[in-house]
Amino acid sequence: MDINVLESRPAGYAYLLDMMDLTGMPHWHTSFVSSSGTHKSKVQNGTIEDIYPIRYWPGEKVGDHLEFVLKYDGVNLGLLVRIFEKVSQDELTEFIKSKPTGKYARRIWFFYEFLTGKQLPIDDLTCGNYVDALEAKDYYTVQDGEKSSRHRIVNNLLGPKSFCPVVRRTEKLAKLDSSDLRKRCEDIVTAYPPELLRRALSYLYNKETKSSFEIEHIKPNASRTEKFITSLELAEKEDFCEKERLIELQNRIVDPRFKDSDYRVSQNYVGQTVAYQKEVIHFICPKPDDLQSLMEGLIESHKRMKARNVSPIIHAAAIAYGFVFLHPFEDGNGRIHRFLIHNIMSLQELVPRGLMFPVSAVMLKNPADYDASLEAFSRPLLQLIDYRLDEMGQMTVENATACWYQYMDMTAQSEALYEFVTKTIEEELVEELSFLANYDNTKKAIQDIIDMPDRLIDLFIQLCLHNNGSLSTRKRSSHFDFLTDEELSTMEQAVRDGYNKTE
Repeated sequence: MDINVLESRPAGYAYLLDMMDLTGMPHWHTSFVSSSGTHKSKVQNGTIEDIYPIRYWPGEKVGDHLEFVLKYDGVNLGLLVRIFEKVSQDELTEFIKSKPTGKYARRIWFFYEFLTGKQLPIDDLTCGNYVDALEAKDYYTVQDGEKSSRHRIVNNLLGPKSFCPVVRRTEKLAKLDSSDLRKRCEDIVTAYPPELLRRALSYLYNKETKSSFEIEHIKPNASRTEKFITSLELAEKEDFCEKERLIELQNRIVDPRFKDSDYRVSQNYVGQTVAYQKEVIHFICPKPDDLQSLMEGLIESHKRMKARNVSPIIHAAAIAYGFVFLHPFEDGNGRIHRFLIHNIMSLQELVPRGLMFPVSAVMLKNPADYDASLEAFSRPLLQLIDYRLDEMGQMTVENATACWYQYMDMTAQSEALYEFVTKTIEEELVEELSFLANYDNTKKAIQDIIDMPDRLIDLFIQLCLHNNGSLSTRKRSSHFDFLTDEELSTMEQAVRDGYNKTE
């Protein structure tokens, strides 16, 4: 069909998916080429649609559109692997041989062999400069990636073939500076005395534990709470992202009846019952048969990012969200996902020693943002999975789905985690430390008025704070009838002064 008779025509991924009758996870960028006019761009809900003038039309061949993809649409490994499954090897080989030193042709060649595990009948290159698989200005990448001499490509991807997330350097993430975040933490730490920080740490561990369980509407008993806190205390010293440690962690934090000794062997999903034998499905986990390879890839990806200087926020988002999307256990996946955020940020030294970020508390306070970070992957994924439910609620997935979990675009999750961590540092952490500092000052002021047990001082401050700086008549008669009117008035004023409360 002649391009000139068309107003506009899909190009890049849109052209290839249409031509090959393929579906896939929505891509952030869609291209069209118009027979007339100039370049136009439309941004909506985090996606970009570009309409290019006719001189951009790549032609009719698959290779030309794959080159267009790498130039304008960006790298989507999940879509590429689906396209490579359909493309003619002969056609691809001919295209690559026609541009033996072209960087885009070499990248296509590298991605084909990396993703499919098949080798094209092309001789190894013997000369030419090395180019990165991903442009470091556009994507987060590992430093000092392996050199593939066959393609003269540096493999700077974040993971192996079995689990390789991609994170784009968006405008929002351009503000991400790990050293700046750490400095802000250190500035906060130096503003408070060491004794207060030690007390705050204990309180923050409790708050993080309570918040992480509360997100899932769970009220843990004292034993499970203590076990989770103990694990959090280890998170800054030990790497939990390996199979045995993850199983051990799962066993600690779930009801003993739901402990796992290995990854799950049944098809799992997240849903809610709305009527008898009627489920609304929110998320479908990978098939059990795919899980072992996916989890091995996730752990290898973690080690790769840890060793090769990837931003702690990007690293934590890719692995922690990757973990919850793989859902390797029957129970406890959400809590482990949030635990891994702490573990990785501590290992990567974003969090100063002796401090912890109550990130779950911020997620709990911003449920819509947290849900959106999960649904950015889970919602479009549902459209790609063919499944059936039996009368017992057992699910069977009937199509191949592994590639959508192998090659996730984790940009939305990275942006969300960056927002959560920033709020944790600038709001949650400051509020908690200020509260404790105010408490110490208020407690000392009350002790100067009357020398009473710490338990009663704590109770007095709490009751006053719950009543805008004053003690109610009922609470006074039930707990503090021994106070004179003058003592009560002076103590209430001490609370108001300590916490800037007005009558």
